[in-house]
Formats: sequence, C-alpha cells, structure tokens
Amino acid sequence: MIQNYFNYKVKVTDKPFTTKSGIKFDHTAAISFLDENKKEIAYIELGFIDKEEIYQIIDQEKPLNVDYCYIENFSLADYRESRNIEKKTYIKIHGFSAYNTFFDARVITDFSFVEFDDEYKNFENAHFLNGSVSFQSAKFNEGGANFSYAYFCDGNVDFSAVDFGAGEVNFKNSWFGTGHKNFQDAHFGEGNVLFINTEFNNGDVSFVNTVFKSNRVSFKVARFGEGKIGFHFARFHCKELIFERTEFGDGKVDFRTTEFADAKVSFNRSVFGDGEKSFEAAQHKGGKITFRKSIWGDGNISFEQIEFDNSTLYLDNADFGKGNLSFNSSRIHELSLKSCHLDYYVDLRLSKCTFIDLSDTVARDIIDIKPYGFQLKIGTINFSGMRLIGRIYIDWNINNIKELIYSQKDTSHRVFAEQFRILKENFSTTGQYADEDKAYVEFKRNELIADLKDGKNKKFLARIWRYPSYAFQWLVFDKVGLYATNPLRVLASMLFGYIFFSLLYLILPFFVNTKIVSSLGDPDKLGPVAVAFYHSAITFLTIGYGDYYPSGVFRWLSGLEGFIGLFLMSYFTVAFVRKILR
Repeated sequence: MIQNYFNYKVKVTDKPFTTKSGIKFDHTAAISFLDENKKEIAYIELGFIDKEEIYQIIDQEKPLNVDYCYIENFSLADYRESRNIEKKTYIKIHGFSAYNTFFDARVITDFSFVEFDDEYKNFENAHFLNGSVSFQSAKFNEGGANFSYAYFCDGNVDFSAVDFGAGEVNFKNSWFGTGHKNFQDAHFGEGNVLFINTEFNNGDVSFVNTVFKSNRVSFKVARFGEGKIGFHFARFHCKELIFERTEFGDGKVDFRTTEFADAKVSFNRSVFGDGEKSFEAAQHKGGKITFRKSIWGDGNISFEQIEFDNSTLYLDNADFGKGNLSFNSSRIHELSLKSCHLDYYVDLRLSKCTFIDLSDTVARDIIDIKPYGFQLKIGTINFSGMRLIGRIYIDWNINNIKELIYSQKDTSHRVFAEQFRILKENFSTTGQYADEDKAYVEFKRNELIADLKDGKNKKFLARIWRYPSYAFQWLVFDKVGLYATNPLRVLASMLFGYIFFSLLYLILPFFVNTKIVSSLGDPDKLGPVAVAFYHSAITFLTIGYGDYYPSGVFRWLSGLEGFIGLFLMSYFTVAFVRKILR
C-alpha cells in the first residue's frame, strides 16, 4: 500500500504490459508519487485499460480481471447511461478481480448496484487514488469480498445497503481518508467480517441498522478519527464480536438500541475519546460483555435502559476519565466495576440486577443507588476493599442494605465488617445518622464474630479467653444498648435490671437466710413487695438514703446492682447525648 504522498502524476504510454498472471495490456500507466516538495517517493508501472474496454467485457459477460491495472473514471452509472439502461438496474460482473489495481476518478468510482457472481471478489491492495467511491446497494452473493490493504484516499466511501452475501468480508489493514464512511443498512452474511487494524481516520463512520450474521466480527485494533461513530440499531447476530484495543476518536460513539443477540462481546483495552458514549437501550440475550481495562476519555457514558437480563457486564479496571457514568433504569444480570476509578458521578439506579461488584474501587464523587421514581431490584452489592473518598447515596431500608451485603456468597465476617464500616462512614458524611447507627451495629457484630474465629488460631489460653470475652461483649455492648446507638434500648435494659433485682430481693429470703433491714424501725410499714422494689430502686440509682440496708447475701447482691445501675446510667447518658448532639 502506497501512502503518505502529497500528489501523484500518471503517464500512459504505448508500451505493452503483462501482469504476473500473464494477462497482456496494450498500454502501460506509469505513476509517480510525490511529496510536498514534488520529489518522487514512489514509482509504479501498471497495465492501462480504458473504461470502455471494461464496459465491453461486461457486455460480453466475460470474466473481468484487472489485476495490476490503472483504471480511470470507472462508473457503472456512466455504463448504464451509455447503454440506455435504467438507473438502479443491477449490472452483473463475472469473475471479478482487482488485486493491486489503481482506480482514479475526477468525481467518483462507481460500483453502485453491481451484482458480482459467486466467485471471490478481490480488491486486495486496491488503491482509489482520487474521488469518492460507491458500492451502494451492491450484491456480492456467496463468494465473499477481500478489501484487505485497500486504500481509499478520498475517504467518502459508500457501502450503504450492500449485501455482502455469505462469504468472508475482509477489510483488514485497509485505509480510509478523511470523509464519510457509510455502511448503513448493509447486510453481512455468515462469513467472518474483519476490520482488523483498519484505519478509518477522520470523518463520520456509519454502521446504522447494519446486520451482521457471521460467526466472527472483528474491529480489533481498528482506529477511528474525529467524527461520529454510529452503530445505532445495528444487529450483531454473530457468535463473537471483538473491539479489543480499538481506538475510538473524540466524536460521539453511538451504540444505542444495538442488538448484540447472544454474541460473546469484547471491548477489552479499547480506547474511547472525549465525546459522548452511548449504549442506551442496547440488548443482549445472554453471556458476557467485557470492557476490562478500557479507557473512556472525558465524555459522558450512558448504559441507561440496557436490556442485559441474562448477561454479565464486566467493566473491571476501566478508566472512566472525567465523564459521568449512568446505568439508570437498566436491567443487568451481573455488573462488575471491580478495581475501577470512579472520579465522577455514577448512577447505579438499575431497575434490576442480581449482583453489583464495587470491590476495590476508588470513588471520588457520588455513587447514586437511592431510588427515585421507580423501584430498584438489586440482589447483592459488594463494597469490600472500596476506598470511598466521595459519597454513596443509598438508603438502609429502601435499598435493603442488610440483604444486599449478607446475600454475598463465600464472604467472611471480616469482609462483611469492612463493608458495613465503609457504609457507616458514608452515612455519617451524608447526614443519615439513623442509617449510620444501623451500619455501625452490623460492623461491630461482624467484627466481634471475626475476632472470635481468628482467636481459634491463637495459643490455648488466648483461645479460651475469647469465649467469655465474646459473650460479655455480645450481651453488654450489643443486646443491652446496640453499641450505644439506642438509648431507649438501654433504658429498657435498665428497667429489666431493676425488676430482676427487685424480684431477687423478694424471692431469695424464702430460700436463704438474708433480708432487707429498716434502720428507722419501718415507720411506713411497707410490705415485702414494696420493700424489695424500694431498696432495689435506691440501690440501682445509687441514691442510698440509708433507711433500708441489706444483710446477709443481699450485701453482695446490692453491691452488684449498684455497679450495674451506675454502668447502665452512664451507658444511657452516652447513647442519649450521642443522639442529641447530632
């Protein structure tokens, strides 16, 4: 492929020319390729065939082999006009081959409404030196087409409504100049479709409403320049779709309403520019769609309303640049954003998703999971290892956070604790103090269980001590006051403790030689029940009037009650003040 030239000049001589396949031509075309200083940088000699000779071959329905030829102003529109054939009438061409052929036109090289026979159509290394190129509505039938290493200098190339048939279509290493590349409404058959390492350069590229039915469609390492890239309404009914390491330019990348059927789709390591990227309302029946280690530039990214009910969408280690990322109202079986940097707003208000993986992400802005206007049906979210510098908008009750986290499979209590800790700090930042308390309680509960399990690997004495330590913390810290987050529960625990000791003072004298004695001779003549409850009250509240005092076993019991009362009053004060100061 001859590239990077500034100009060229052609000289046709009467010198005969014979191709490598033995085809003889009466004239030779000598082409010199020049740089900006008019210095020759490449020179090539080809056979020259006049377009009228080609038209006569078409008339005679003979095989048309123009390998290693230079062809000027070829146009099937001109052919129809010269033969009084109506416009858009299909012209049949047999045995076509244009390997290393150079097409040159003042305006357009026109293959529109051509119908090739079933043999392989070869445009490998073909050069379209000047003018636009049109294959509009062409029919390639069953043989396939080879445009590998083809060079479209002008860049205005029209393959709209082309039927490529069932054979392989190969644009590998082809090169398009600046202009509109139009594949709209094209139909690719069962053969592989290869745009590997294709250079599209600047200008719009349209695959709108294009149908792919082949086993394998590959845009691997293809490069798009500035301009809109449209796959809107495209239908990839293929087994494998590859956009690995594809470079999309700074224009809008449009995959809206694209049907991926059940293809295995890979955008791994693909690079997007700074324009808008939209996969809105795209559909996938089942399987995997991967964007691992992709780079998304600075434009907004939309996966809104996508229908991936049975599909897993992997965006692991992706760099989303400065654009907002939205999955609003989407249905995805599983969504993985593992190890991503989420530096800008992320809308995770999916209408349905069984699992969202946010593990090891770094979030610097807002992650929005709080429903608005519709119900979210999210089964599980994994926050483990997350570095939350920004905020998560999420509600403990509406989002059913306990179920989101505890539904994680094969997850340790230590990891559960870490996730609740992250949410606890997040709720504190967003002012959701009631939710913060709930997250804190779950964090401490899981941390306590994790410490107990870790103690099984320690030395014997340390291992034995773990159990009473766990029981004490479970009872006092958790059950009595929910880790000082619920003053009403502490108050209820105080009431329970008071009644418990009161009943002991009332019942124990029937079994043990112990009693409560009045130091004033019992002037109020209180009954046993009143004495028991009164003594318990002044002891529990550490009032100590001295009008009644314990004897026997009650001395030790009263001391214990006094300590518990003092502790619970302090516990209540801490929990109450914690609530009020917020």
